[in-house]
Amino acid sequence: MIQSMTGFGKATLQLPTKKITVEIKSLNSKGLDLNVRMPSVYREMELGLRTQLSNALERGKIDFAIYIENTTEQTSTKVNVPIVKAYIAQLREVYADADETELIKMAVRMPDALKTEREEIDEDEWKNILTVVDEGVKNIQSFRISEGSSLEREFLHRIANIMTMMNATVAMDAERIETVKSRLQAAIEELKVTLDENRFEQELIFYLEKYDITEEKVRLENHLNYFIETLADKEANGRKLGFITQEMGREINTMGSKSNHAAMQKLVVQMKDELEKIKEQVLNVL
Repeated sequence: MIQSMTGFGKATLQLPTKKITVEIKSLNSKGLDLNVRMPSVYREMELGLRTQLSNALERGKIDFAIYIENTTEQTSTKVNVPIVKAYIAQLREVYADADETELIKMAVRMPDALKTEREEIDEDEWKNILTVVDEGVKNIQSFRISEGSSLEREFLHRIANIMTMMNATVAMDAERIETVKSRLQAAIEELKVTLDENRFEQELIFYLEKYDITEEKVRLENHLNYFIETLADKEANGRKLGFITQEMGREINTMGSKSNHAAMQKLVVQMKDELEKIKEQVLNVL
């Protein structure tokens, strides 16, 4: 079962004094591009958190954020009373007639008038945060699986289209060879020269062998079936599917160069179009 790299996961937990929210957003990327935003008090825990996220999400451009919202009236920022009083005393010397309220307003806007007490890591709170992180990861993984199912249906539809067109090219192959043979014979007749029939037949067979697409058809069919098998594999991944589409492209291109037949070339163009749509979506596969 394939997974998409695109996804979104969110989880929240309400504690007695705080609300914890975790949000994870993921887009496609060649590798893992992880951006973590979290309260500064927990920065020392970031490395372990990054390892956990990397192991769980593997690939993608991932934006991860932890939000801590205080739900009480408590605050870690307090008025630095001695500093404010000192400012008021100095301001009174400058503005002797100023109202006391005005002096206070000016004083609290001065540097160091407010102080923020550094919070220490609360181990119990961090365990709660990790619980919310796990839930958020599970939610984004569910999202990725759902998106992967949609991608799989799209892939199977495109593969079936290519298979149908490939079989159509094989069905018109006999007609194509006869057309090429007739065209060569007509060109030789216009030259009005006498040819050795046996030598002509040998040269004609050699010439037509260069237009034979049997090997390309067999290899392309194998690649199409391998792509389908890989979709159902537990170890399915975007890189492997990408390699298979490259091989499919080579066989389709070779069929196009050998076709020498308008109707067959039209089918080849349609197969290329279907393959390009597959390649675009493979970039989203984990």
